[in-house]
Amino acid sequence: MNWSVVEGKWNEMKGKFREKWGKLTDSDWEEVAGKKDRLVGRLQQRYGYDKERAEREVDSGINSI
Repeated sequence: MNWSVVEGKWNEMKGKFREKWGKLTDSDWEEVAGKKDRLVGRLQQRYGYDKERAEREVDSGINSI
């Protein structure tokens, strides 16, 4: 699945991502608003991932759905 599909189905996908990344708050999800770079940034902040790991986590997350 590519990110443009995720953006188009953000409200549906957000629930699945919440299960995977429970440390992100409601305001984090509102800020992300379907934007991959914003999600990567939030994962870096909340989980302490470096940028490469956060990008791998996001890619893995969308491929597992």
